[in-house]
Amino acid sequence: MDAERDAVPDDIAALKKALAVERAKGLEIAAELAVARAKASEDEALTAQQTLQIAKLRYQIYGQRSERSSRLIEQLALAFEELEVDAAEDELAAERAVAKR
Repeated sequence: MDAERDAVPDDIAALKKALAVERAKGLEIAAELAVARAKASEDEALTAQQTLQIAKLRYQIYGQRSERSSRLIEQLALAFEELEVDAAEDELAAERAVAKR
């Protein structure tokens, strides 16, 4: 541990300044976390989109092997739409967090 950082100042002005610095660090970390979550959501949505495209292409190439194929494609499409919405919400949350900084 850093002894200088652990030392608590006695005067109120120094305490207020230290509190402000820590709050700013907290906001910065929260913004970075929100941006990382938005990026992860984007990546997840992209993966879902590519999985859906692969399923559709396989369906076009091999035709309908069973009813399961078409249901799977529908489920993948719904999952992709949900992930797109989540990614958009995370992007907005990241923008708000960065704006607070």
